[in-house]
Amino acid sequence: MDQDRLKKLLSDLHIGKVGVQTVMERLRTLPYEDLGFASVDHHRSVRQGFPEVIFCEGKTRTQVVAIARGLIKKGGPLLATRVEADVARALTRLDRRAVYHPVARAVVIRKQNVRLQGDILIVTAGTADIPVAEEARVTAEVMGSHVESIFDVGVAGLHRVLDRHDRLRRARVVVVVAGMDGVLPSVIGGLVDRPVVAVPTSRGYGASFGGLAALLTMLNSCASGVGVMNIDNGYGAGCLAHRINLLGERR
Repeated sequence: MDQDRLKKLLSDLHIGKVGVQTVMERLRTLPYEDLGFASVDHHRSVRQGFPEVIFCEGKTRTQVVAIARGLIKKGGPLLATRVEADVARALTRLDRRAVYHPVARAVVIRKQNVRLQGDILIVTAGTADIPVAEEARVTAEVMGSHVESIFDVGVAGLHRVLDRHDRLRRARVVVVVAGMDGVLPSVIGGLVDRPVVAVPTSRGYGASFGGLAALLTMLNSCASGVGVMNIDNGYGAGCLAHRINLLGERR
């Protein structure tokens, strides 16, 4: 939709020729900003409730900063994932509101005075799984969900997760992050009636095949209500958990 068509649409709204619902439906196809190396989707928050997220791996610092600058101009929140330290420094210099989360490897700019809603619980099997869990936490929080975390309660010491049973049952959605054999999501899935988002990680010894063993275990889970993300995909888990968490909430 070019500027002339947009002006006509808004004019039609002003004179009552079209309704607000019609305008919103047409706005869902607004254009993107062409930077040559990237097509920045400024309209994603209207379609999906959150702006485009910058995946920084494979991009140069200059490219990441240019994309971030374009998104920041729109005034909404910002989330950049898989951010290396030098790129994080450039982003935090770009806007004083930007915060770098080094464990999650994420840079965020939050909307001010947003009340976090619902209850997402993130659980890790081991300490080595925390970076992926933190990526999920930062993602869900910047999108507007209340998140708490429990670390290092894997099945090698099953009493540790059983001791948290009451907390697991109170959560609206549980994200379970595990490497090695990837069994923990099945255990938790058998303990609660909440949606469980399982995230395999690449942590483990040689036969874990970089997370493939955990992924296959989770895909073959016998517990009901377990959905599986890709290996190390904390961002995807946080985004999905947020959407489940806020189902039924007024936006």
